Amino acid sequence: MKKLIMGLFALCAVATTQAQPPKGDANIGDTYGAKINGADAVALSEAQAKVPETGDSVDVKIKAVVTEVCSKKGCWMKVKINDTEEAFVKMKDYDFFIPMAAVGKTIVIDGKAFVKTTSVSELKHYAQDAKKPKAEVDAITTPKKELRLLASGVVVVEGTK
Repeated sequence: MKKLIMGLFALCAVATTQAQPPKGDANIGDTYGAKINGADAVALSEAQAKVPETGDSVDVKIKAVVTEVCSKKGCWMKVKINDTEEAFVKMKDYDFFIPMAAVGKTIVIDGKAFVKTTSVSELKHYAQDAKKPKAEVDAITTPKKELRLLASGVVVVEGTK
């Protein structure tokens, strides 16, 4: 019985630890996923113009400001395209996560870009991950066509040293 209780305690501790974004300050030079450098990155708005509407993906290396990070695990983020639009970013193969401290920092993402129509249920799921108010989650009633990125690597290039 004692082993069972200790085992359950350890399992809960591991589950709780893994259900949070990674700790850290997201300092300049910090990398997540594949090691990349910031050289030759283009503005996300420039790359957006090269993404076909057909669902095909294109390789990109973009520079953008992080506007939001999943508060549960850091498994997705949003980055600024321009003053009115954002792109949604997921991490390739769910291999790495981004710390909450990345919000407001400029990063370079190496990966793939594509256009996707996101379902209502998926949009609600991400709103719940972001701890949006219930009224805001309930107000999501239509799918959204959006620019998506699948990041294989991320590096912080501007922000806190």
